[in-house]
Amino acid sequence: MLKPLEKNPLKLSQPMGALLAFLGVKNCMPLMHGAQGCASFSKVFFTRHFNDPIAIQTTAVNDITAVIDGGDYSISEAVKNITAKVTPELIGLFTTGLTETKGDDIKGVASVLQPEHDIVYVHTPDFEGGLESGYAKSVGAMIEQLVKSQEHIEQKITLIPHVSMTPLEVESLKEQIELFGWDVFALPDISESLDGHLGKKQGALSSNGISVSQIQELGSSYAVITIGNSVYGCGEKLCSKNKKMQHLHFDIIGGLRASDTFYNSLMSLSNVSYPHPSVIRWRKRLQDALLDTHFILGGCQIVLACEPDLMVILSSILTEAGGKIKAAVSPTKSSALDNIPSKNIIIGDLGDAEEFLDEHTLFITNFHGERLAHKYHSALLTRGFPNYETLGNQLKDDTLYEGSAKLLFEAANCVETHMHH
Repeated sequence: MLKPLEKNPLKLSQPMGALLAFLGVKNCMPLMHGAQGCASFSKVFFTRHFNDPIAIQTTAVNDITAVIDGGDYSISEAVKNITAKVTPELIGLFTTGLTETKGDDIKGVASVLQPEHDIVYVHTPDFEGGLESGYAKSVGAMIEQLVKSQEHIEQKITLIPHVSMTPLEVESLKEQIELFGWDVFALPDISESLDGHLGKKQGALSSNGISVSQIQELGSSYAVITIGNSVYGCGEKLCSKNKKMQHLHFDIIGGLRASDTFYNSLMSLSNVSYPHPSVIRWRKRLQDALLDTHFILGGCQIVLACEPDLMVILSSILTEAGGKIKAAVSPTKSSALDNIPSKNIIIGDLGDAEEFLDEHTLFITNFHGERLAHKYHSALLTRGFPNYETLGNQLKDDTLYEGSAKLLFEAANCVETHMHH
């Protein structure tokens, strides 16, 4: 049932998802085609979450240009102003609700500017979709507009992570795949640009990530691995660049069973019988973590309010330790939600989550759930965007054996500490 209004919003917009995607490309300048306030909000939002400068420019559409300009002038002027100061390897041009309602021809404008500048354009109106779809559309646009078609394959794998994966999670996944003898390229790669390393903090361009030349050559990948339901289509688009490429997709990479599936698929792909000893060691640690935390998490009533792909992974890990998902609230629709073992799966906002907070043990959502946690005396575990309360968001890891074990201990300690206060 559609709600007539949101009283406590959870959803984030498509342009914000697009921004995150372009921030994973080296020396990229994300260019938001819309009003100045839209870009300013996104910049402050992610700057506070990552505690680092965020590169973004805007075409600064105002009430005059909104009426008389079809996008040509404001986009061209913005590009001219940007390139007078810095030299981006890529300009990521994405729209907002205002410019989509106007019907600006961003493809036409990009084609005019294309000979001088590498530009990827994508339609991301904020009156539809959300964070996941804006990100996936942008990754898909990079594949369609930059990747060259190939007929040969090399000993490399393209990893496409979903929007809620942290920089450390992307890095960890790359390292795990490398253990099987592959060169790995993540698209996008925020593990090098938003990981909080101490470097040049000017924030004029994205600081690092996958380069444009590397993106162009992804068509020669032996396989593409997509993580999360929202980016499945991106993997299919990359496979269309080379009929020899294989596509391995995983909705879930958290918990014992899902991690087993991931590593078994990698062993099969790589034609090896056993994974690296460190993988086996972490599997045993996760088994022990499941035993240790079961006494606290077993039977816990858990309320989740996050992006769908993130929520599916969290629920997979916690239910293996005996947790019960009392309710799962998602800001957008997704078939990934079918993987959550709960009778109460709702497309809505934090107001919907509040209805299930009377009798529960653990509440997992973003920073904006803090007020509800105080009101209902909840044990609160903060995940997703934004998290303004704690530092080191970029270094959280809830994936595979290692991340799952750490999440279980964090959740159990959170519940235990709350019960004794």
